[in-house]
Amino acid sequence: MSFGQDPDGPPTRTRMPEGHLGPGTAGRRPQPRRALVTVVSVVVVLIAALAFATRGGGSSSSSDDAGGATDSGTHVSAGHSTATAPSGTAPVTTKADGIPSGFPHTAQGAQSAAANYAVALGGTDMFDTAARHRIVADLYTPQATATLQGQLDQAYSSSAIRALGLDADGTAPQGLTFVSRTVPVGTKVTAQSADAATVEVWCTALSGLAGQGSTKPVTTSWFTITEKLVWTAAGGGDWKIGASSQKEGPAPVSGDQQVATADQIAGAVQQYGGFTYAR
Repeated sequence: MSFGQDPDGPPTRTRMPEGHLGPGTAGRRPQPRRALVTVVSVVVVLIAALAFATRGGGSSSSSDDAGGATDSGTHVSAGHSTATAPSGTAPVTTKADGIPSGFPHTAQGAQSAAANYAVALGGTDMFDTAARHRIVADLYTPQATATLQGQLDQAYSSSAIRALGLDADGTAPQGLTFVSRTVPVGTKVTAQSADAATVEVWCTALSGLAGQGSTKPVTTSWFTITEKLVWTAAGGGDWKIGASSQKEGPAPVSGDQQVATADQIAGAVQQYGGFTYAR
């Protein structure tokens, strides 16, 4: 099944607030953005651990595909995107290990998948070995997963985790809340064919330790993730990541706002739930 993207259609929207996100749920790719892991043709940027440690209108469309895409196109060049706007297509309602799944075999489905996968790969669960293994196996192709697991285990070593101010098991010290939440701002398809799509996800993120006495306060960052997705028929069909990379920005000028207290940030992270993201 092939699909294409209409450059006049709208990019990403967020929908469906879900349950509360606690410190152990998926959120930001904390910032080991400098700890790039290259695996065969798979490039994965970890959740910003190292950067964290060192501190850190388009109109709506009636089409089923994001950006008004049809099912007849085979390639989309870079730069063909419009301002973020709702696509009119509802996000998926199914999940695998708490991560949205079962995205349609369309341009819209690929962009929705990429946005939700960015959130999962940027969450605090990535600091727990068992949870990380499940996430990687769920989101990546079997070929990528086979090599990637070991690389990530090395990247998330106990010494690297302690450098973030966390305990060896990836949990926050008593009295502190580990914040790691990625928020997709927009997506665009830069290339695609019948069973593959390259999607860029522009994100902002929160990462740090919230609470009284924290030496690593929660900060924000901006980055763009590129995911090379392939369609797999297994399990009813879904998009999987074959390779991914990350670059910084584009980052806006910070607003003139009063900085919240550590307790206010910790409370907000625990009380405000996340979303399922839809293109």
